Amino acid sequence: MAASINGVGGVGFGGLTCSTKTPLPSSRSSSFRVQMSVPVEDKKRNYTLQKSQEAFNAALNLMPGGVNSPVRAFKSVGGQPIFMDSVKGSHMWDIDGNEYIDYVGSWGPAIIGHADDEVLEALAETMKKGTSFGSPCLLESVLAEMVISAVPSIEMVRFVSSGTEACMGVLRLARTFTGREKIIKFEGCYHGHADPFLVKAGSGVATLGLPDSPGVPKATTSGTVTAPYNDIAAVESLFNSNKGDIAAIILEPAVGNSGFITPKPDFLEAIRRLTKENGALLIFDEVMTGFRLSYGGAQEYFGITPDLTTLGKVIGGGLPVGAYGGRREIMEMVAPAGPMYQAGTLSGNPLAMTAGIQTLKRLKAPGTYEYLDRITGELVQGILNAGKKTGHAICGGHIRGMFGFFFTEGSVHNFDDAKKSDAAKFVRFYQGMLREGVYFAPSQFEAGFTSLAHSPEDIQKTVAAAGNVLSKI
Repeated sequence: MAASINGVGGVGFGGLTCSTKTPLPSSRSSSFRVQMSVPVEDKKRNYTLQKSQEAFNAALNLMPGGVNSPVRAFKSVGGQPIFMDSVKGSHMWDIDGNEYIDYVGSWGPAIIGHADDEVLEALAETMKKGTSFGSPCLLESVLAEMVISAVPSIEMVRFVSSGTEACMGVLRLARTFTGREKIIKFEGCYHGHADPFLVKAGSGVATLGLPDSPGVPKATTSGTVTAPYNDIAAVESLFNSNKGDIAAIILEPAVGNSGFITPKPDFLEAIRRLTKENGALLIFDEVMTGFRLSYGGAQEYFGITPDLTTLGKVIGGGLPVGAYGGRREIMEMVAPAGPMYQAGTLSGNPLAMTAGIQTLKRLKAPGTYEYLDRITGELVQGILNAGKKTGHAICGGHIRGMFGFFFTEGSVHNFDDAKKSDAAKFVRFYQGMLREGVYFAPSQFEAGFTSLAHSPEDIQKTVAAAGNVLSKI
């Protein structure tokens, strides 16, 4: 099935023209007091981030950079991060009372919308029984069965607590099964912050301008070799120069951490062929794309079945979760069934399992992915039309509920192409859209996400806002 791309083979984010050099208020004591709860029904007011600024000034003294994940720090878009107070459906409210149409969706998990009533009700019932058992519970098996029945490559699954943890586990498993150590990853693909993956990574690493990360020993990355995404000749060359040493290829089947980039026709098929010919495993990192591009993930959408798959985000319904799974003969290498050790105290906790079960139930409803495809297509096409009408070089596209756009003529097939996008224009566009009440990811190297809670009115308002902002730059 072909991706919906407008004149490109891939996609990312956009831009505007407001100054990002506005001086920030001087730092204040961390003993500040801020109203932490804002009534959702409050009317729209003049746009101000005073309380967020106060909160961030205090947080800087408490946490590195004032945040618990780097992209949240707004380093690439200017200004201070916005502190959110509440979410519902497709909207968010910050502690200053500003309302936003949200296209981050907690970085992907909120596919049925934030704070869904049915999910909240199920969580409330589960919490009455406890939040963590440290022992097996039936909910783990219920969600496991749902995942196995949905994802083509998965015959057995192991739940963990994050996507990073899932990628760590699947890498160790691939090396155990093949008896080899080297892996191939793609430039600009992000698979969590484990040492072996922080080589030419995208996402927050790219956002901060760090090529790798200090503190990562050379020995832990010596087994990682890289190629440009969508470059099959480069992958063939790596196999030829590392005969019998490659344990696996790991990739995002549709990239979300360099902006949104789709595979060229036949790229995934060629990767599948090369791994089989060379006795290596194929790993799809579907932490973003799993249950988002289709109910069976990107592998169902593109019709390519990997050996192993990592999942996260959607399968926890907004609670911390991750998973890895694959063929039974491979998964039975995992302890206690096999010799490869991996464990986690909160893995499979009842709250995450409950939220995941309720979310997947909703995604099985007829018309789910058709609706996501329609509204996301209208969103992206509307922004592209607005950009071209106002004289901007812009390209973009989407697959179902995942999208992106770049301020460049295109085409965007890999991370190097993505870096040619007009980053300064993206900053101006981003700040302008915030003032219009639209919240995109604060980085041009991140995909955007829609949800079942996004209404046609949300899309219309966003496109109108984009037109207004783009006309001023």
